[in-house]
Amino acid sequence: MKRFLLILSAILIITSGQSQGLLQEKNNFTKQDTLRGSITPERAWWDLTYYHLDIEVKPDTKFISGKNTIHYKVLKSYQVMQIDLQSPLEITKAIQNGKALEVRHERNAHFITLKSNQTIGDVNSIEIYYKGNPKEAKRAPWDGGFSWKKDKNGKHFVATSCQGLGASVWWPNKDHMYDEVDSMLISVTNPKGLTNVSNGRLRQLVENNNNTVTSHWFVNNPINNYGVNVNIGDYANFSEVYQGEKGDLDMNYHVLKDNLAKAKTHFKDAPKMMKAFEHWFGPYPFYEDSFKLVEVPYLGMEHQSSVTYGNKYMQGYLGSDLSGTGWGLKFDFIIIHEAGHEWFANNITNKDIADMWIHEAFTSYSENLFLDYYYGKEAAADYVIGTRKNVQNDKPLIGAYHVNNEGSGDMYYKGANMLHTLRQLVEDDEKWRQILRGLNSEFYHQTVTTKQIEDYLSEHSGIDLSAFFNQYLRDVRIPTLEYSHKNRVLKYRWTNTVNGFNLPVKISIGDDEQWLYPKAEWQTLGTSSSKKPINLNRNFYVILKEKR
Repeated sequence: MKRFLLILSAILIITSGQSQGLLQEKNNFTKQDTLRGSITPERAWWDLTYYHLDIEVKPDTKFISGKNTIHYKVLKSYQVMQIDLQSPLEITKAIQNGKALEVRHERNAHFITLKSNQTIGDVNSIEIYYKGNPKEAKRAPWDGGFSWKKDKNGKHFVATSCQGLGASVWWPNKDHMYDEVDSMLISVTNPKGLTNVSNGRLRQLVENNNNTVTSHWFVNNPINNYGVNVNIGDYANFSEVYQGEKGDLDMNYHVLKDNLAKAKTHFKDAPKMMKAFEHWFGPYPFYEDSFKLVEVPYLGMEHQSSVTYGNKYMQGYLGSDLSGTGWGLKFDFIIIHEAGHEWFANNITNKDIADMWIHEAFTSYSENLFLDYYYGKEAAADYVIGTRKNVQNDKPLIGAYHVNNEGSGDMYYKGANMLHTLRQLVEDDEKWRQILRGLNSEFYHQTVTTKQIEDYLSEHSGIDLSAFFNQYLRDVRIPTLEYSHKNRVLKYRWTNTVNGFNLPVKISIGDDEQWLYPKAEWQTLGTSSSKKPINLNRNFYVILKEKR
């Protein structure tokens, strides 16, 4: 996905205040924020079924034009449809049943008045024509749009990235996460001599008479809007067939021609990733659409079945280890992290971007699980615990709902350590693995809320996790286990916590490890000697503090 740890960005967050002591901030959101981030009446009455995005990309002038044909099912009789497209792109016309329609523009939201009666149950279509010079990415993928670059041979190297900004930064669509299109055809016309790679499988490649080529890529599975992409370059291709849990999986790699030899060696992390993640999360969710790694002129992102790659063929994150432990240099961060999003972001997708922690916490945690699979549990623990140094604890992980507002960048590694702590509570690694696989089965190809994920984890772990999630998702404080050890009596309690926080933890008194069940009130435990040191099991994301 777009983000990774380095974005620890200063995004203002507001919380719903679900527990006393939870951080709350006031934010000023605009009407445009609401139009972008809420399920407006002009969105709610129709359900997406199919897109055919048909565009021409002209790299010489950084210009795009074309249309999106939108098929939808009528859920409620209504005559006004909201379509999103961001300036400076413009909708030139909207047509239904051969008739031009009136379009009212309200900045990036466009309201189309339909002439035909919209009868409940009908499946209709509308064509949205558009053109312009799309927003150019300033620092893709964090500030995305179109990246218009050239390779070292002077050939055009073009790619899209749009998470956060929204897909409407480059194509007209229903730009809200809650409604994923069931399937999609992506037709891209570009100059001859260059190749476009998009999502899904290549259905047809057509050479046109005007020195252009058109590629038609079909996506057989539901796909979120920001996961749709265009990648144009002087590509070479190689592939392999992976024997996965659901049979043969085509794995294709599209890289700049000059990088073909190094890619054939370096991309061996891809089948290793697939083996580890199918073990932990269940079958790859998009066998019908294949799996692809596509080289791009920016760092990378988790576009569905078309994961983009720009880590310069280095281990770690551009050659560095985000954990500081050395374990982060055992894999290519972009291959592992971005491909992990195929399960969390593309298979299981948040309905509201405020719940983006669902994407990023689980996927950051997947880095740890990759290491666990190949190097063992202690190596994996070293890594995820090492990432705690990157946590800011400045804002809650959950953002403001209905206004397209993300939570804190801590959703990455605070989120990963929250899940690592939860694994300790489950205290059964096979049960934990089945819970992770169960999530991907229960919510297969679905959009979800935080509540659905919380409820599933509580039910299948057999633990009431309501206060646990209030603490780690909705509060910025790290729970502190305060204690004193005198006269062979250990006194202990939780501080810095939300109401009802009752996380059990493992401590050791000398060489003896045992569970403690602290509460907000002081509790006592007899010990054999006050000289024995008190230590906290490192796998719990809490602070141990001696009261003197």
